[in-house]
Amino acid sequence: MTDHVKLDIAIASYPHTAALLNGEVRIEGVTANFIQLIPQIAAYRRMVREVEFDVCEIAPTTYIIARAYGAPFIALPVFVTRRFHHSGLLVRPDAGIRHPRDLEGRKVGVRAYSVTTGVWTRAILIDEYGLDSSKVTWVVDDEEHVRELKLPPNVVHAPEGRSLADMMAAGELSAGFDANAGIGRSGSPTGGWQQREANYPELFPNAEELEAAWYNKTGIYPMHGTIVVKDEILKAHPWLARSLYRAFAEAKARWLTKFIAGEANSASDKKYRQLAKIVGEDPLPFGMKQNLPAIKALEDTAFRQKLTPRRMSLEELFVDPEKS
Repeated sequence: MTDHVKLDIAIASYPHTAALLNGEVRIEGVTANFIQLIPQIAAYRRMVREVEFDVCEIAPTTYIIARAYGAPFIALPVFVTRRFHHSGLLVRPDAGIRHPRDLEGRKVGVRAYSVTTGVWTRAILIDEYGLDSSKVTWVVDDEEHVRELKLPPNVVHAPEGRSLADMMAAGELSAGFDANAGIGRSGSPTGGWQQREANYPELFPNAEELEAAWYNKTGIYPMHGTIVVKDEILKAHPWLARSLYRAFAEAKARWLTKFIAGEANSASDKKYRQLAKIVGEDPLPFGMKQNLPAIKALEDTAFRQKLTPRRMSLEELFVDPEKS
């Protein structure tokens, strides 16, 4: 490597990225200008619409859709947030929903049709429980990040001036996604829902048990925060993919040592400690080989849910830094 490059990098602060952000871990060949947006979701739209950053953490479904429509950036197999998705779909207790197929013929709220949480959950409902998603009316109250996305006919916008929280409370929705994927919990900026959580039970009250069984069956560990890099930068500096990958991996390794030793105890650490019980001691695996089941599953379900206009190959979607 003989060149050097300055990069604007928009990533969130996590225990496993801290060593990168505070300079303890350097990206070889790079002068990094770290840009932090709170919440990180604020960067998604700016990246897919304006290609504002050189390197950016973005939702993987947003990325796959944008790439399918020609976005000039590509992903590394670096996923800085993970979670399972049997939890987070709440139902009205008076709606008579006992099984996922009971959602057919109903209205279900989700912030945007392409939000990754909704995509992963719909995949589970379709593949594992036989839901016909086309028979559900998905009600959204936000823009999709990717302007070119054409929504299926069974996706409708909430009436102007109405939030998903309002509609859920009024009984106009039978179910809705929690937190930033939908109606929000009390105090959430996404809905201002002030009712107690217990008023809207989970569709799957035994979600953790189901998630472990699903992972053991499928090998799919859903990814979220995905690192993307501008095509033009990788073309000019082919070594950069490996340099970025190694830096993210080193920052994570420093955290993982503390995590395994029981010395990391933030709210984020506690979340990943629960996930580690299912997926093994590294709850944030990087690399193509380790993540192929999840990558293939998300590409497939994005197409089947009519989010992408065509199938996408692995080579179109990811640079393998271990081969670059």
